[in-house]
Amino acid sequence: MRRFEFLSLKIYDWYIIKKYLSTFLFTMGLLSIIAVVFDVSERIEKFISKNIPATEIIRDYYLNFVPWINSLLFPLYALITVIFFTARLAEKTEIIPLFSSGMSYTRFLRPFIISSIFFAIIHLFLNHILVPKGNMILGKFENKYIKTSNLVRKDRNIHFIVQQGVEVYINAFNSYDSSGVGFQLSKIEDSKLVSILIANRFRFDSISNKWSLTDYQIRTWNQDQEKFEVYEGQRIDTSLNLRVSDFILYKNNKSMMQTGELTQFINRERSKGSGITREYEVERQRRTADPVTTLILSLIGVCIASRKVRGGLGIHLAAGVILGVVFIFLSKLSLTFANSELFNPIIAIWMPNFIFSILAFKIYKSAQQ
Repeated sequence: MRRFEFLSLKIYDWYIIKKYLSTFLFTMGLLSIIAVVFDVSERIEKFISKNIPATEIIRDYYLNFVPWINSLLFPLYALITVIFFTARLAEKTEIIPLFSSGMSYTRFLRPFIISSIFFAIIHLFLNHILVPKGNMILGKFENKYIKTSNLVRKDRNIHFIVQQGVEVYINAFNSYDSSGVGFQLSKIEDSKLVSILIANRFRFDSISNKWSLTDYQIRTWNQDQEKFEVYEGQRIDTSLNLRVSDFILYKNNKSMMQTGELTQFINRERSKGSGITREYEVERQRRTADPVTTLILSLIGVCIASRKVRGGLGIHLAAGVILGVVFIFLSKLSLTFANSELFNPIIAIWMPNFIFSILAFKIYKSAQQ
């Protein structure tokens, strides 16, 4: 029975959980309204100039913008929430009687931890499933009306690594009809070029899911012997780890992928040896790291606000704002390091949580005294 003791909730626990839930929802609702107001003031000119219907703005943009901005600010919501209502409890001298009755500080934290875990799980669901779905609609809206420069078409002098030791160079490609000119397929073994296939024209066949090459030549090298074959007017079909979508790049593509799709993309690009997976790996790690931050900041907030100090709620909120600013600074710094070649992306993206975990432990030990 002792293993389930943590989940044995008393009147005090339910009181704190209800306070946490109501304050969190109030904080999220208030800051969501503020975020929407600021965003409308920034976007209104583009909305009017593009003559976008109001229903489309609300349905496709803001109904997906709100979950996206909330998923980013979830840790700060948790920090502000626990500091706000815990400081008020301390200010009204409602916490001291609990400790006077013999309650340990660890027992005092139980409902806060349960509430934080609950919201961390919600944050995980948002980051990995719900928000990427919404970002698909939100991203398409932005790419169409607001940030048209997000679309990058690869149509001239394109180079792909389709798998280890196999490289493709394309002179020109038309993504509208999936055809192009100037195709070159090179195979390399032990750092030596062993064959080149050159085709004047090529097209992707969506039915067979193969690339059709026309007017092609094959040149191979075997030790000191060279073989050259010309197939003028003939066609050959070949399967390549190359899709038409690889020629069309959206800068916000990673945020529109669910985590399963993100993992498939990373694995596919790694098998090709393309070397473009770093920012996608950063995004995948961030989606898990942020909910952990929600839990850590909640613990820090409780430990700071549970002490009654001169200055009351104002001092506690000021401490919360400072911690929030430090957290945002470290998060941005970690993203910079993660997207660079200086650090492993996994280590860089989890570094703020490691630092704040140490801070949380020290504040917790101090609050027990």
